[in-house]
Amino acid sequence: MKKILSPSVEESKSSALTDQDITDAYVYLLGRELVLKQQRLDFEKEGFKWNQIIHRELGGVAWANPNLDVAYSEAWVAVDENTCVVLEIPEIKGRYYTWQMLNGWGETLLNINERTFPDHPFGKFALCLKGSNPEIPQGCLRVDLPTKTSRVLCRVELGNDTKEAVRLQHLFKLTPQGEPKVEKPLSVPLFEGTNLPGAEIFQNASGKIQSEPDINEGMNALQEKTKAAEALVNSGAEGKARVDNVVKKTGIPKVFETIHNLGVARNRWTRPKSIGNYKDDYVVRTAVNYGGIWANNMGEVTYFTMAGNDGGSTYTLTFPKDALPAGKASYFWSIIAVDAEKFQVLPNPLNRFLLNKQSGLKNNPDGSLTLVFGPKPLTEYPESNWLPTIEGQKYNLTFRMYGPAKEVTDGTYFPPALVKK
Repeated sequence: MKKILSPSVEESKSSALTDQDITDAYVYLLGRELVLKQQRLDFEKEGFKWNQIIHRELGGVAWANPNLDVAYSEAWVAVDENTCVVLEIPEIKGRYYTWQMLNGWGETLLNINERTFPDHPFGKFALCLKGSNPEIPQGCLRVDLPTKTSRVLCRVELGNDTKEAVRLQHLFKLTPQGEPKVEKPLSVPLFEGTNLPGAEIFQNASGKIQSEPDINEGMNALQEKTKAAEALVNSGAEGKARVDNVVKKTGIPKVFETIHNLGVARNRWTRPKSIGNYKDDYVVRTAVNYGGIWANNMGEVTYFTMAGNDGGSTYTLTFPKDALPAGKASYFWSIIAVDAEKFQVLPNPLNRFLLNKQSGLKNNPDGSLTLVFGPKPLTEYPESNWLPTIEGQKYNLTFRMYGPAKEVTDGTYFPPALVKK
């Protein structure tokens, strides 16, 4: 039986909290808060319903770091001890696809595709709560989930035939085998941009933690710090003021510092040290949830980012002929430019938001490939190789490699440096 601490013990824990403890607790809990905020947006603004797929139209750019190489389908899945959900995946050949499921902390639970399920890459799957014993329809492969609710991102590569990608996208189906009992999601404020919550994030911190188990090991100490910060905030104006001061002085800056330093950097490109599955690196998890929620793991994709570029300057990025990006990704690669605050694409008259293998890129006479980033194209390179930027606005670049080569996943490879013209 869990021991219930007396008020005096709780007060003692709160009074013993250091500023570093409060900072750690804030960064940890913010990762959960960001998922709860997105869940609220999904159900209240986007019209999500449990166990129903929303098939996004192509070209949607109204979210952080959009992936414009794929047709997106999304869902929130709910199962319980008595109810499973049948997932149907069409047969897809010669085109990247994955059915990604994540938990309430932004951790990838699984991917279903021909790489992760080589003996059953398509067909019917029964999504079940681990340890449950629901009736499973014949012909379904059982897939156990560690949590009752999960978020889905389904991606189908557009490739050269977008109509076929959309047709395949709409063949993914979810059919609940009953009505699972779903607790009402916790409501959190819909904060925007850099306006992150302060001490108020700790109100009902215990409820936020208990509503979704953190599947990562070693989080108990952080959860105890979080509960102690909650007690301090709820102790009165003085306690709340202290927590709020620490959050604004060191907690929030820690998040933004991490966003710009997610991992190993070379040539000004940063490769996250962990993404999609974070183990004990809750700081990076929170930073990724802020800057690009629902990131997949490195088994599926490797991301490189470059922050703080000047939109009024012109840069070139040249890949040698023996190290073209197509040779580093077995499925596809792309580069997008996003603003440095909301991480949304940069509007421009061409409505060109990315460069990839479908962009009509032209190699240089020596076989190398040069991409151009700037407010105006360079006459010495084809316009198709140019990604427009905005004068007076800082921006970040995101470089994706799906089906990354070994030298990409092991950290040996980094893209070349930008050259300012």
